[in-house]
Amino acid sequence: MTQIHPADIEANRHYLTLLSQTFPTVAAASTEIINLEAIMNLPKGTEHFLADIHGESEAFQHILKNASGNIKRKVVELFGNEIRETDIREICTLIYYPEQKLELIKASEHDISDWYHITIHQLVKVCRDVSSKYTRSKVRKSLPSDFSYIIEELLHERIEDSNKMAYVNVIVDTIISTGRADDFIIALCHVIQRLAIDQLHILGDIYDRGPGAHIIMDAMLNYHSWDIQWGNHDVLWMGACAGNDACICNVLRLSLRYANMATLEEGYGINLVPLATFAMETYADDPCTEFMPILLHDTNMDDKTRLLTARMHKAISIIQFKKEAEIFKRHPEWEMADRCLLEHIDYKRGVCTINGKEYAMSSRLFPTVDPNSPCTLTPEEHRLMDRLHHSFAVSEKLHKHIRALLSHGCMYTICNSNLLFHASIPLNADGTLKKVRLFNNQEFSGKPLMQHIGQTIRSAFENDTEAKERLFAIDYFLYLWCGKDSPLFDKSKMATFERYFLTDKETYKEEKGNYFKLRDSEEVCDRILDAFGIDGANRHIINGHVPVHASRGENPIKAGGKLMVIDGGFSEAYHNETGIAGYTLVYHSRGFQLVQHEPFTSARDAIERGIDIKSTTQIVEMSAHRMLVADTDMGKELRAQVADLKELLYAYRHGIIKEGN
Repeated sequence: MTQIHPADIEANRHYLTLLSQTFPTVAAASTEIINLEAIMNLPKGTEHFLADIHGESEAFQHILKNASGNIKRKVVELFGNEIRETDIREICTLIYYPEQKLELIKASEHDISDWYHITIHQLVKVCRDVSSKYTRSKVRKSLPSDFSYIIEELLHERIEDSNKMAYVNVIVDTIISTGRADDFIIALCHVIQRLAIDQLHILGDIYDRGPGAHIIMDAMLNYHSWDIQWGNHDVLWMGACAGNDACICNVLRLSLRYANMATLEEGYGINLVPLATFAMETYADDPCTEFMPILLHDTNMDDKTRLLTARMHKAISIIQFKKEAEIFKRHPEWEMADRCLLEHIDYKRGVCTINGKEYAMSSRLFPTVDPNSPCTLTPEEHRLMDRLHHSFAVSEKLHKHIRALLSHGCMYTICNSNLLFHASIPLNADGTLKKVRLFNNQEFSGKPLMQHIGQTIRSAFENDTEAKERLFAIDYFLYLWCGKDSPLFDKSKMATFERYFLTDKETYKEEKGNYFKLRDSEEVCDRILDAFGIDGANRHIINGHVPVHASRGENPIKAGGKLMVIDGGFSEAYHNETGIAGYTLVYHSRGFQLVQHEPFTSARDAIERGIDIKSTTQIVEMSAHRMLVADTDMGKELRAQVADLKELLYAYRHGIIKEGN
């Protein structure tokens, strides 16, 4: 036991006096010490890590509902030898989608009262299992107010106890006889979902490609405990929300590229009619072959709509290249003036010169480009951008969602000896940390770099930020999106222009930064972990951003287990490339497990046919002993609280501080 010295008490007297207001007596302080010591000896809560969700709201929500397959595993453990596989599927589907599944069951079940009896007892058993690693207080806080007392009684009283059998049965009978069975089952299922995941970590890229980023964000607003490490696509939308016109153009371009206007129009009320009108008038004679949208999710789009989408796609792309050029020229320190490629085109000959070499262009149709001033917007383009800018500025829901990203997010997180970030840490060729220039030409690397980028992002949304600094911050979203030393990009260039307009595929190559070249090295990973102040034998880097090509045998576990890359391709656009449909990394009290998901069909299939996401679990790293709360960051905090409370006890018992009432 740590010895307490009177000098320490005197030094901390002001703080201990404040603490005494919460714990005014020896009894109160002692009770809290007992409580905290007990909590530290509970099993560690289960953390789930997901990355690169890219708007796949149905698959994402299903994985939250089934806890990456963990709920089914528990149901099988509890009932596997007692009931059929079809019944196990029915219980699981009920837990995932209680409202919808109940409607189907009531339409087909002949003896609904008997079904209610059996099902409620089964669900209580599952709930008891998932709640077993938490304190009663924590479980109580997760219970719905209408049924809090009843659920708590059922969780802690067992039908196997002959003295309580009648008591438990009467509770269940009364729930059914009073017509509350449906509401009770729904509440119990949501509690099971809630307790199956203690903490959710999202390693970036909620936005783009898929149709439901806004639906994901709505779910996150009500989720019990989550954090996000911003990804390049999240930052792009944050930039659009902050008023960066180049980011607005990129957001629109990507949405049109994947024929995904749902998040823009239905989610955030962005008015695309002005863009459609402009595109129809300006590109009426252009087939826009290179800009035909990529159709995902069995998108039903007729030829006329597809052509209009392609024309809108081209219209906003040309404006994007012009708006990007404005920002690149405002910031010569970024060394990106060479990306103003509209200025490198010979419009008569149809060639573009890059690094002194001429490349043939696939199209010469540029009705809004003045060869004498290629990066200048036409008056019509100016008016269009003003309307689009206004539409983003007044979208209340978009701003609400971006505020949620700001309040729950940052560039990196350190949690339980794990360093979480989306993409990379800029490195020199020798694996040392690279210095990157920020506002006022200040240079940072490693942890200070990530901290200052986070501060820069936040300053774009703070009204009290100095005007010059705020303008830089708004511009900087574009650098984070496509700058070669951006921790969210880390490539030589973003070859968007080349892919649209040049025929030579050699120009499409985007050379990856040193982090991606060196991340298989344990020495490099150790250097990064050291720089972020993470010690201990079992420390890791966890990130996403670059899809793991599982179909080609690529291993997501790298650098001797020091690095885990968990971008398995949630987005349908990546399924052929990765061969799978996403990863969840699960960190529970016994260690790490990587869950590899197959493509999700639909919530309707899950409800009506009991079809779950097929998931394969790979053991990554198991602990020699079961990890307790005491072994976590929370454990460190609790030990510090216990030490403070013990000082308060000493102060009470030696008359240094008087007990209250």
